[in-house]
Amino acid sequence: MRLTRPMLAPAALAAVLALTGCGAEGDGGAAVPATATGSLEHLAAEAECAPDLQTDADTIRQALCGKGEGKYVLATFSTDRGQREWINTAKDYGGYYLVGRKWVAVGHQDVVADLRARLGGTLEQGVRHGGSSGGHATGHGEHAGHGG
Repeated sequence: MRLTRPMLAPAALAAVLALTGCGAEGDGGAAVPATATGSLEHLAAEAECAPDLQTDADTIRQALCGKGEGKYVLATFSTDRGQREWINTAKDYGGYYLVGRKWVAVGHQDVVADLRARLGGTLEQGVRHGGSSGGHATGHGEHAGHGG
């Protein structure tokens, strides 16, 4: 195939992007690792957390990790459906969610962003309900009661 003048610009742009590493990340940040899998204890070890187990049921296991402003909830689920139902309910309280297969970490935006560098996963944001400063918009701790 011969490159014609109209085809040269897109081909050159693609080559430049490939050589400079631009495109996939776009923000110049560190690459996100493959999404971690495993038990709550395995994920906690990957996240460098000593988990404080709060819920140990057949359908969900939930622990608190971190301290102070770095505190977050780490939860594992027995089914994908149970996980999605829990997330959909919890998102009504706001917060930031790092989601992997059958696990979720919930905390402040910067905390889950840091966790993503260790655990991979997808970032999701909860719904913020304006007005009340006494609401549950911080995204940590308050989710311990969601046993969905």
